[in-house]
Amino acid sequence: MGNTRNIWIITGYEMLALQGENALKIEMLAKKIGISKSSFYHHFADMQLFVEALLNYHLEQSKVIAEKERLAQTIQPELIEILVEHKIDLLFNRQLRFNQQKNEFRETLEKSNQIIGNEFVRIWATDLQLNLSVKQLESIFELALENFFLQINPENITFEWISNYFENLKRIAKNFE
Repeated sequence: MGNTRNIWIITGYEMLALQGENALKIEMLAKKIGISKSSFYHHFADMQLFVEALLNYHLEQSKVIAEKERLAQTIQPELIEILVEHKIDLLFNRQLRFNQQKNEFRETLEKSNQIIGNEFVRIWATDLQLNLSVKQLESIFELALENFFLQINPENITFEWISNYFENLKRIAKNFE
């Protein structure tokens, strides 16, 4: 991938993550990165191809996160540090959730969840040490995940906020024993 193409993708990825799909205006992106609009068309031809590149980039980022999660042993501090480090990826995932009515967004969200979800549930189940079935834990996790993505924003993805979120989730999950 050429350096200029990377710049377009990373900038577009961050803009979509932070401001939503309406932020994906070629002129606005070009101004932000200081590159002419013609450069955009040289690399992507149209906005649809650009969005596809952003979605593919997200799947690659999901693999990076999943690998880090695979190596983590605990929610706190290891997993929380991974989540804070990947703030933009979490916010991008949030935008995928908000735009699930579009097939390509829904499909990318499903693929991303498959890549990341299993490792996350494993760490979470180990950390909770609850007497619940895997199916019960997965169901609670699914609800918690939806709630998490509804609550996050660029300001609150901090170690403290995520730590408090998981402590509250742990307290709630214990009620199911």
